Amino acid sequence: MKTDSFALRHLGPRETDIAAMLDTIGVESLEQLIDETIPSDIRLKNPLELEHIMTEYEYANHIRILGRTNKVFKSYIGLGYNPTIVPPAIQRNVFENPGWYTAYTPYQAEIAQGRLEAILNFQTTVIELTGMEIANASLLDESTAAAEAMSLLYDVRSRDQKKNNICKFFVSEEILPQTLSVLQTRSAPIGIELVVGNHQEFEFSNDFFGVILQYPGKYGQVYDYADFIKKANANEIKVAVAADILSLVKLTPPGEMGAAVVVGTTQRFGIPMGYGGPHAAYFATKDEYKRSMPGRIIGVSQDADGNRALRMALQTREQHIKREKATSNICTAQVLLSVMAGMYAVYHGPEGLRYIADKVHSSAVTLADALNKLGVYQINTAYFDTIVVKADALKVRAVAEKNEINFFYIDSETISISLNETTLVEDLNQIIAVFAEAVGKETVTISEYISEENFPTNLIRTSEFLTHEVFNKHHSETSLMRYIKKLERKDLSLNHSMIALGSCTMKLNAAAEMLPLSMPYWNTIHPFAPLDQVQGYTKMLKKLEQQLNVITGFAGTTLQPNSGAQGEYAGLMAIRAYHLSRGDDQRKICLIPASAHGTNPASAAMAGMKIIVTKTMENGNIDVEDVREKALQYKDQLSCLMVTYPSTHGVFESAIREITKIIHENGGLVYMDGANMNAQVGLTNPATIGADVCHLNLHKTFAIPHGGGGPGVGPICVNEKLVPFLPSNPFVNVGGEQAITAISGAPYGSALVCLISYGYICMLGTEGITNATQYAILNANYMKARLEAHYPVLYSGEKGRAAHEMILDCRGFKTKGIEVSDIAKRLMDYGFHAPTVSFPVAGTLMIEPTESENVEELDRFCDAMIAIRKEIEEADIEEPNNVLKNAPHTLNMLTADTWNLPYSREKAAYPLDYVTDNKFWPSVRRIDETYGDRNLVCSCAPIEAYMEN
Repeated sequence: MKTDSFALRHLGPRETDIAAMLDTIGVESLEQLIDETIPSDIRLKNPLELEHIMTEYEYANHIRILGRTNKVFKSYIGLGYNPTIVPPAIQRNVFENPGWYTAYTPYQAEIAQGRLEAILNFQTTVIELTGMEIANASLLDESTAAAEAMSLLYDVRSRDQKKNNICKFFVSEEILPQTLSVLQTRSAPIGIELVVGNHQEFEFSNDFFGVILQYPGKYGQVYDYADFIKKANANEIKVAVAADILSLVKLTPPGEMGAAVVVGTTQRFGIPMGYGGPHAAYFATKDEYKRSMPGRIIGVSQDADGNRALRMALQTREQHIKREKATSNICTAQVLLSVMAGMYAVYHGPEGLRYIADKVHSSAVTLADALNKLGVYQINTAYFDTIVVKADALKVRAVAEKNEINFFYIDSETISISLNETTLVEDLNQIIAVFAEAVGKETVTISEYISEENFPTNLIRTSEFLTHEVFNKHHSETSLMRYIKKLERKDLSLNHSMIALGSCTMKLNAAAEMLPLSMPYWNTIHPFAPLDQVQGYTKMLKKLEQQLNVITGFAGTTLQPNSGAQGEYAGLMAIRAYHLSRGDDQRKICLIPASAHGTNPASAAMAGMKIIVTKTMENGNIDVEDVREKALQYKDQLSCLMVTYPSTHGVFESAIREITKIIHENGGLVYMDGANMNAQVGLTNPATIGADVCHLNLHKTFAIPHGGGGPGVGPICVNEKLVPFLPSNPFVNVGGEQAITAISGAPYGSALVCLISYGYICMLGTEGITNATQYAILNANYMKARLEAHYPVLYSGEKGRAAHEMILDCRGFKTKGIEVSDIAKRLMDYGFHAPTVSFPVAGTLMIEPTESENVEELDRFCDAMIAIRKEIEEADIEEPNNVLKNAPHTLNMLTADTWNLPYSREKAAYPLDYVTDNKFWPSVRRIDETYGDRNLVCSCAPIEAYMEN
């Protein structure tokens, strides 16, 4: 046994188990199973050409040496990214803790109460600092959050504005350049006309529906927007403000000025820069706009006993329900990072945040004063953390880089300097010395900060914030550590048991892949650092792009999209740009099968396409003749087909090449949704099936952890005809020769976590990555073979095989009064997170075991499902007081003095022997969703504060 083999550690099935598993399935060999699962005409003829496999030890050395080729300069670049101090207690107990980073999105709220509370803390922090009424559970980055604000304001236009097609949106020239680029991308397809200009010259004409302002401005100037917002509101023009969240500790919040939406990033709340991400963006707005709000909202409700319980609120807004009527395709968040940012606020509290903000501002004031004494004059009339000085940029840059310092050079004689919480007095003296040398003068030495405020007194914040107890009691590390552990114990994550979620691929997130994220050579780099300082990142990211090209069979990759839904959108925008480049601007029809994931039609609508739904047949497959008919009907307007492969039903459809050929023959392109790539890698690929572009979920197939709902990375891989249209960035030269504008703010999106996928591929290599796919298919079909005698399996391939996932049909149990949700809740008593509930078919469970689970865990899950099936048989529709309807059962129930239920406590809590060895206790009983939506509370305030008297 090669104990230094990463594949040995990543892959669950042992060689000694495979024969028995194959026997259960009813095949002679793994090769036979694969042959019966994947159509022969799309199988790869040759192995993937990936480089030498590294052991974990070799990879650790490799990534350390490669990291050292990055130059970690002191960064004062700013532009929305700042060095920050990650509190060690948060780094160790959250960022590096699999109890937090391996959790899934909290759809099963009863076993996610800890994470939900942490996100509620984040929402409360955002609401109170921005002065708004409601905030969501985070978005992807500041630039895309700004684009979501634009879309919301467009959606909530008045009836007259919609009737008169008012579509102009004013963008202050103070906006961050990367945000402007994303706004340009997102506005064009849906008919929004951007007008960029000086907000001080804006005329408030009635042909505008909205405005976005930057607070402070991109180079640090602080403006008083109160009068502007008042005039805008008086003219029915709604205002969004992109605000630096730390500045809101000292400055009047935009909500108090009358803003409709406030967005930004919480990166400087203890999250590393990581060459651009991942970071938790924030989005806050007025309560009246909550049903147009993008993303997820965590709300307060109650459980079956009337106790306080948290869950995701307003789930009718989810994109899989709204589909093409959605105003956003966001289906994820940056939960792990929002937990960190929320914990940063908990740890520091209001007084700690004031101390940090005061220190940052004092650093800027002190530096400006010293530079003025050198004759290097500061020109911002009011500022928080960023000053702008006049000097010879070439001379300053030469001296600064010699001293390993980065400023931002606006032009040949203008330089901006952004200070941050890591800035010390000695750092200020170093900056002063750089300018002194550049201008040929004796340096000025400072010994202490100047404590004064360099912005108007009417902009000084007077309102209180973070007064809730949680922000005022956990300021010692002991207290914070215990609080984090208290929350962690309420959550079921992969470090407890398998999470067999169909479509979501909850596989092992190996420690060897995760460790580099804590290395300063990787996590302290600014995304706009000069390229000669990021050689390690450049080499790693380019290599990852090449690896993904090999795996998909395509010619080019962009890593910029920072979620799967963003990848969908990026792929469709590349297709749109391709057609426009050929003069085919009429090609706007997008064919989407009825079985598609809800983000597919949402993304297509955002890309300005008209969605035509194609039929699926009774066996769940795409109706080829309907595709043919619609492709011919719309051949002159056909833009593309969106297809998931293997299908959303977990089947390798044999007609896939015929389908893609039909689209191509009628002038369209094929977009493949890569949600199910875990069943393709090494055995087939998107290029072979005939796709032109695909997105990949690196947080699924390529081992980035879900983090409780994010981070995610959704790169797109494209064939040669689409390479020219890959997205650009205003600061770093990425993208194709005819590049579309930016998809996200950073040139490589969430670059830091790309290290995980890079390590995954490097350590598995050709053989390991192919075996991972084969074992995913093996595990799924083993579970199918064990369960199909007890539950109907809804769809399977022509030879009876599943791909890497399967759907159990639970609709028939309604005759016993049992819903699929009852099975999901009862699984908690067995120590498992439910599979995907009611997607893609209502009343079903979609199961995906992944390749990382061993046969013992597969058997435990199957045993639990079989035991639940027996409990269903015992159920009586006339007597709903049964073990399924009452699930989950909490420790409080089991230890109560009275027990009036018609089954034993043992049956409730310990239904199978294995449960006694590793019992997970849900912390609340079943949650009342309706009550929570009727009494929407999205912050830490007690629910009584929101209820009518």
